[in-house]
Amino acid sequence: MRTPAPRSRGVALGALFLARTVYAFNWYDIGAVLPLVRSDWGSGATELALVLAAFLLGAAIFQLPAGLAAMRWGNRATSIAALVVMAVFTLASAASPNWVVLAATRFGAGAGAAFFFAPALGLATSYFPPGTRGPVIGLFNAGFSLGSGISLVAGASLGLLIGWPGALAIGGLLLAAGAGIAAVLLPRVPNEGSPSGARDLWRASVPVLRSRPLWALALGTSGLWAAFYVAAQSYPLYATRAHPAWGIVLIAAIPTAMIFAEIAGGPIGGWLGERRGELRWTLAVWGIVAGALVVLVPFLSLAASWGTFVLLGFADGAVFAVLYLLPTYFRHLGRSEFPLALALLNSIQIFVGGGFAVLFALVAARYGYTDAWWLTGAFAVAPLPLLAWVPSSRGAAVPKFVSD
Repeated sequence: MRTPAPRSRGVALGALFLARTVYAFNWYDIGAVLPLVRSDWGSGATELALVLAAFLLGAAIFQLPAGLAAMRWGNRATSIAALVVMAVFTLASAASPNWVVLAATRFGAGAGAAFFFAPALGLATSYFPPGTRGPVIGLFNAGFSLGSGISLVAGASLGLLIGWPGALAIGGLLLAAGAGIAAVLLPRVPNEGSPSGARDLWRASVPVLRSRPLWALALGTSGLWAAFYVAAQSYPLYATRAHPAWGIVLIAAIPTAMIFAEIAGGPIGGWLGERRGELRWTLAVWGIVAGALVVLVPFLSLAASWGTFVLLGFADGAVFAVLYLLPTYFRHLGRSEFPLALALLNSIQIFVGGGFAVLFALVAARYGYTDAWWLTGAFAVAPLPLLAWVPSSRGAAVPKFVSD
């Protein structure tokens, strides 16, 4: 497949970056307005936790169906349709009369989110030739960091200004606008969506779903997914108890700095990773650094916390840029199978990482936060030896899906 001209590639990447940003905005804006939801409905902590969990559950369950849809109908059509579905459910969530309906609509929005990520990243890589994809994947992921960082501030501000339904509705409208822009600016990819029937689709997907290198890559980095998720989501609750004198605003700003540091870590880490030649060991080095930083969390002063979380965010961006770049060098993956491979990675990591987030809370309640942070750092590093079962990228041939 010939890649588009450089100018068209730049426009396409810009459209995908914008879509990824508004997509991420709608991952985190609900968390910013939950205090307002609680005030309006008097909902308890458990009910609000279920609202948050519903989105993540939808995103996890529909990862593999998203990869199959991309194989059947193509990356471009699937990713644009996903933005539309996500927009519809997000707008519906703004009209929710109670927490049960809000959780159900957030589940639908999570399902739409699942159908966007892998196909959109597969589309981004198909526009660019080998040797240039590391920074592209990093920049694509940086859109997520930018959108989620903005949503933490803008979501709360909009909620206070126009109410939480209005804040969610604006997120839905941004998604609809992103879908329209993507439909206009994204070039069509020839011969996308090959298997025509359910039997052909299943036959084409089985080698991906049974791929030992993919399972090794997913399980080997699942501890890192868990560690980054826990650091971003659980740190404010920990710090308000461990360091109440710091103040809630300052405490919330520390993981926000981590999120924004990912914006630099993605493109730079992807660029460095591609030039090192051996991506799995680059991934392992970043993973060990991240695990060590997490172990330090309960011993840090305020100033050291800022520096540590900025470094952790950079490592986060670098890890996921290299993680999503690696499968492009797997000889057994074609262009049409790449989104399914990413979906498999994502689904395994979300399930394992989400489960560990619960374990973190249980350990913190039973033994204290210091033990919980130690466990998180150890879990980040412990599965990394599984990367030995991932094929070497050093001197790898041109990725298969460039020419198929």
